[in-house]
Amino acid sequence: MTTLLGISGSLRKASTNTKLIHAAADVFGADEFIAADINFPLYDGDLEAAEGIPTAVQKLADQIAAADAVIIATPEYNKAISGVLKNALDWVSRTKGNPWAGKPLAIMSAAAGRAGGERAQFSLRLAMMAFRPDILQGPEVLVANSGQEFDDDGKLKGEMYNRLLADLMGALKARI
Repeated sequence: MTTLLGISGSLRKASTNTKLIHAAADVFGADEFIAADINFPLYDGDLEAAEGIPTAVQKLADQIAAADAVIIATPEYNKAISGVLKNALDWVSRTKGNPWAGKPLAIMSAAAGRAGGERAQFSLRLAMMAFRPDILQGPEVLVANSGQEFDDDGKLKGEMYNRLLADLMGALKARI
């Protein structure tokens, strides 16, 4: 039984990055797909000292550890990853052990701009280095002008994007 965990770096209900993790999960064909919830309080060392690791953060860390593979879709906010995604990574780094170590990980992005989140992917790769996951180097899935690239049912429309996504998910499956 294969478990795939998807993390969208956007909290918006109609997020194209959330649509992208679901499209990737459909292509991957895992026995179980879990869409992570990263709506956490802002990381604060005083909060951690007073209350410990929030239950939702520990749940995500446990989901990462239990998953056979993880996909992260990130928007690009001001040339980097979103604050909510960085916050989630910061919180998970405070949990016991390192759930990311050696974990097969595919990165993708959907963004309004013409580069499709290329800088955000670079930023995410840098942020992940300390955790030592097994990050796939490609193919890159960079969905540009993402508001126009999903149909009314949330399905990815472009032939090139679907081919790249299939290649990336095939490579991720091979890493398990």
